[in-house]
Amino acid sequence: MGLIAYNIFIGCYSLGVRLASLWNPKAKLWIAGRKNIFADINSKLPASGAKIIWMHCASLGEFEQGRPLLESIRQQYPGLKIVLTFFSASGYEVSKDYKGVDAIFYLPMDSPANAKKFIDTINPALVLWVKYEYWYYYLSELKKRDIPTLLVSGIFRKGQVFFKSYGGFWTKMLGNFTHFFVQNENSKKMLGQIGVTQNITISGDTRFDRVIEIATQQLDAPIVKAFCQNQTVIVAGSTWEDDEMILAAYADETNHREKIILVPHELDKGHLDTVKKVFKKSVRYSEIESNPSLMENIGDYNTLIIDKMGMLSRLYNYGDINYIGGGFTRLGIHNILEAAVWGKPIIIGENYENYFEAVDLVDCLAAESISDTNELKEAITILLSDKKAYNESGKAARDYVFTHGGATKKITDYIQVNRLLIN
Repeated sequence: MGLIAYNIFIGCYSLGVRLASLWNPKAKLWIAGRKNIFADINSKLPASGAKIIWMHCASLGEFEQGRPLLESIRQQYPGLKIVLTFFSASGYEVSKDYKGVDAIFYLPMDSPANAKKFIDTINPALVLWVKYEYWYYYLSELKKRDIPTLLVSGIFRKGQVFFKSYGGFWTKMLGNFTHFFVQNENSKKMLGQIGVTQNITISGDTRFDRVIEIATQQLDAPIVKAFCQNQTVIVAGSTWEDDEMILAAYADETNHREKIILVPHELDKGHLDTVKKVFKKSVRYSEIESNPSLMENIGDYNTLIIDKMGMLSRLYNYGDINYIGGGFTRLGIHNILEAAVWGKPIIIGENYENYFEAVDLVDCLAAESISDTNELKEAITILLSDKKAYNESGKAARDYVFTHGGATKKITDYIQVNRLLIN
């Protein structure tokens, strides 16, 4: 019954994406990226002979999570080849030019034929599955061939399908993994509740290693430097509409006392046009890039809208206070660690309790949750008027990140000790 329901889900999902592609750019990319996918794979696949490691990521966030592991493996085993796959268009399109692997593809949609053909084609010696996304036919085929398959930075919590009364099919799917590297003790306990008790290591989250690495890379951005002009700056990253309404109300009230660098989660033209109207004294990064004469009057703006991908994680270093978006959406806040590593106080929205690192940062006073513009104003006022509280909050954020590094080494040590990449 579970497999029947799964196949119905797969069919409905594929049909839904095809319909959405008529108007949704991401869905259109998702479809186009899988057109003639096996011809694309065969044309890009490394020459036969070398062992291949396959890492699969749902999207961009999971890639950033798995990236430290990929780069560590590349350094330790330079003769191996690495294949990286994505399910989402946003993950693939942003990362398709990444030079740290030998080939990057969309993952063909899960089916018995696709799973067999894909694994026949790449013939991986080791498979790394990052955080989540569980595709039955791929995982079953890997298990059937006895190919070591590791779940990296896994996170399990109440509410996931595995722990529902109807979750038996999904629980069975977990049996296809060779080893689980989970982020915390609670994940191990949750797995134990459904009978998964073997081959589990509490490794922590490889995202900590990634953001620590990023913090060694300064962003040289003349436009951003000119905009900041030695004034107090709030960097607001991965914002959604509710975040933007709260921040825009604050921007109107501050009258240039603080500058805001805004990085919306959605960068489509329609949304960016709306944001530009809502933030009355704003300018888009691309406007200044294409018309450098605007730099002369950059002091007239109190909000710089970043409409370019790939800058956010290092932009947080420009903030005196950093705001993480998503806390007013159903899914919750975005990557808080990218901001915490820079040692600045953090402000987030209300929906963060499913993210243990956010809960930890709130508990150690490195982050504060707000529900409206008044609470945002109060939080900023207190931080900027109390230097001791400000410094302690920033230090707590940085210390939290640096004391939780090391997950990558635990996984590479396991690979080495178990000789997974040695004949």
